[in-house]
Amino acid sequence: MNFAMAKWAIKRFSVGFFCFFSLAGAGEVHTRPDGPDAERLGMKQGYPVCAQALTRPECRVGTWSANEKVAASSLVSPSDDPMPLPRWEDAPAISYRWGFSSKTLDDFMADTKTTGLMVIQDGRVVAERYQYGRQPDMRFRSFSMAKTFTAMLVGIAHGKGLIRSLDDKAADYWPEIAPSAYGQTTLRNLLRMSSGVPFRELYTWTPDDDIWLWGRVLFLPENRNRPEKIAEYLNTKTTREVEQGQRFKYATIETEILGRVLSRAAGMSITQITQEWLWKPMGAESEARWLLAGADQGEGTGGSFNATLRDYARFGVLLANDGLRGHAQIIPREFLLDATDAARQPAAFRPRHATPGMGYGYQTWIAPFKERTFALQGIHGQHIMVQPKSGIVMVQTSVNDQPSGRQDGRPYQMRDALWMGVLKSLGGVTD
Repeated sequence: MNFAMAKWAIKRFSVGFFCFFSLAGAGEVHTRPDGPDAERLGMKQGYPVCAQALTRPECRVGTWSANEKVAASSLVSPSDDPMPLPRWEDAPAISYRWGFSSKTLDDFMADTKTTGLMVIQDGRVVAERYQYGRQPDMRFRSFSMAKTFTAMLVGIAHGKGLIRSLDDKAADYWPEIAPSAYGQTTLRNLLRMSSGVPFRELYTWTPDDDIWLWGRVLFLPENRNRPEKIAEYLNTKTTREVEQGQRFKYATIETEILGRVLSRAAGMSITQITQEWLWKPMGAESEARWLLAGADQGEGTGGSFNATLRDYARFGVLLANDGLRGHAQIIPREFLLDATDAARQPAAFRPRHATPGMGYGYQTWIAPFKERTFALQGIHGQHIMVQPKSGIVMVQTSVNDQPSGRQDGRPYQMRDALWMGVLKSLGGVTD
């Protein structure tokens, strides 16, 4: 995947023409029932929930904000003490450059298939917008943003001593996969997606696409409640293209292995771990959901978390505060810095080395800025952007036509342009 953030100016695109139904002040909620290409995305059918959302555009809006209706899931309960998200009534107006034009947040929503957008600074809501009839109480699919959640839970487990060392091998906690190259890979190298094991993540959903094959192992009806099928599949992977730890190569299967290692190390489900170690201590306001694989009823730690936009924002605020809420260190600070600081990465994982743009830490993308800036990113336009020094967090959920890194890169270029505009508008660091 290539999420380059260095090219900000590209050709001018037409200004959107829809108006928001709720014309609120700074920091308040804006909503609209339609959005770009709304009819194709199922507006006339009420944005239906259906299982084929990856291949049927009319299923995406509804399904990716109501996933538990089409797949088994487990409930993550919220906190009794939610983190406040006060509105910033006099927040500066946000603008960004697109080609030779200055654009607003309304323009961004009208030009992109964004379902939800929030901007936070120092824990205050600068902007909150929804379209396609989405509402603040809906849970949005994380896709690969879940990977960073998984990594932070691994860091907490390490801090609690349940994982002895990040240099332990996966098989030390999951002996059934010891014959595989994955089983002999260290947790640190799985966190960096650097096992060296061949894996083609193409998003074509065809037999030459390894992520499709992995999904079949997890979800084929004949594999239901047969966890041994997972180990059998992993144990066919015995070779490496390069030595582990030498190269970043995006592979969701490595996060899925990490999640199962974490559950075994902690002696709890990922749902319980998320609830007790993160969701409640962080101060989540609403319940979240993990989608479950049929083969072992394991949570899809590579991309199957679902939460409200506001709780994603709370997680972003926690990351911006280096894992601290009040006086409670929820995520170990040193682990979080190791996960997100470009200077702490080996050379091959730094920005403009791991990819032509972004670097890669522990299941987290690192931006090529002088100031520590990092991102959680999902396949169809899901993002949490974080710059700790400025206290700025931006959350976006989308229903982009193409997976990131394939064909149409314009939605991601526009996201990058907006992020630069947010930083400039709110006094963040853009170098």
